[in-house]
Formats: sequence, C-alpha cells, structure tokens
Amino acid sequence: MATQMFEGRGHAAVYQKYRFAPGRELQQTILAYLQEKRANPAELVVDVGCGSGQGTRFLAEHFKKVVGTDISAAQIQEARDAPSLPSVSYLVCPAEELPFEDASVDLLTSFTAAHWFDIEKFMREANRVVKPGGCVAISTYTVDMSLRYGNCSEKLTKVFREAWDLLLKYSHNRIKLVLEDYKEIFEALPFPDKKRITDIFDKIPMTVAGVVGYLESVSPYQAFMKNDPEAAKSLLQETEKRMLETMGVSSRETPVEFWVRHICVLGCK
Repeated sequence: MATQMFEGRGHAAVYQKYRFAPGRELQQTILAYLQEKRANPAELVVDVGCGSGQGTRFLAEHFKKVVGTDISAAQIQEARDAPSLPSVSYLVCPAEELPFEDASVDLLTSFTAAHWFDIEKFMREANRVVKPGGCVAISTYTVDMSLRYGNCSEKLTKVFREAWDLLLKYSHNRIKLVLEDYKEIFEALPFPDKKRITDIFDKIPMTVAGVVGYLESVSPYQAFMKNDPEAAKSLLQETEKRMLETMGVSSRETPVEFWVRHICVLGCK
C-alpha cells in the first residue's frame, strides 16, 4: 500500500499554502503529448495522489471532468476548500484502489506523488482504468532546485541547498525514486508506447516566505520536526534570515525566482 506522509490537518494546510502548481513548461509538455496522441478531448481525467489539488486545478482548465484522488482525508478537505472550477471533484481513496470502471479514464495523471505509491499495484490499477488510446502523465520535480535574485543567485542557492541537504538526511527511502529520475516508475509503466523526459525546467514565482514555507511543507521537514521540534523551527528561521541578508533586503515578501527541474513519464495505452 502507499506510504502515507501527509496526513495531519496542520501539514495539509501548510501544503495547500506553499506547494506550487505544475509549472508552465511541464503543463505544455503534457498538453503537447496529448495533442500528439490525439487524446483530446478527454472526457474523464483522474489526478492520483492529488494532495491539496494544485495539479488538479490546472487540469480543470483544460478538461471537462476532472477527479482528484488522495489517500489523505485532510489533503482532500484542503482541496475541496480551495476555489476551483465546477468540473472538479475529489475522492478519498488509495492510488492502488481507484473507484473507476475498467477502461473508463482518458487521462490519468500524478504530480509529485507516484514515488509514495506501491508502484506494482498502482501500475496494475492504471492499466485497468485507462481506456485503449488513453494516456498517463506521471511527473515530479527533483531536489536540485535553485534560486535567482539579482547578482546573488549563486549565494542564495547555496543557502537554500544547505538547508535542503540537512533535511534530506530525514527523507524517506522512497525519495530514491525521485533521485533516480523516476527510472523505476518509467520501467514499471505497462504501456509499450512511453517516454521519460528528464530536463523540463520551470521558473516558479515565489517570495522568501514562500521558499521557507515550501521547506516546511516537505516530508523530510515534518520528520525532522517530530524528531527535534526546536532544531527544525530554528533551521527555518536561520534559513530565512540568511536569505534576506544575502539578498540585502528586509521583507520576507520580496519576490525571488524558484527554478525546478521536472521529470515526466508519459505513456499511451
């Protein structure tokens, strides 16, 4: 069964506030693939492991019926509470047991979640629910992020990476799937027509507060918090202070560019 890491209401609220939607380049990659495979117009799109719905809301702008699913009731509540289009609905269920009929789904997606699933069972379920000619798009962003601001981008990235490297010591062993660029997930996808793209770069507009909030939202930080709450809080405070000093600004609402690399596994049944 899936590894459950984002269960609590507090964590779900932080996740909703600070996690970002799929970036423009990733969105374009997925939409272009669907066009290439003539998978539009998709009738039913299912976003698995949707969390608080950032990816689901992007899909709703392009498709007429989108269902977000997640194993966490707290995450689904956050998703339902956020403003979204009437074409979206949400369900609490495991990724490995989707409540959809055989060959009923036109597009199945998962954004930054598939590494938590039981891969073998999830792929079997994806194969069951996706229609012949239907598609899957399974993506994640990687841990090699960078920050850009004026002429101090390198120093700023170093400050962020030092905090991130400390947090990675608390990461779950399933993060290795991300570190290996979703190779195992790509290989497990049971469709002969598939590809893996590992060099999609997106610029996410953020603020200093947003970057620190993002660190707070990640699963290794939550593990660190349980282990040593004072040290965890101190890490965030110190990282924010160092970022502001490096940038030569005082406001935590100062905008920065947050650059991420996406991996995307695409397949057509």
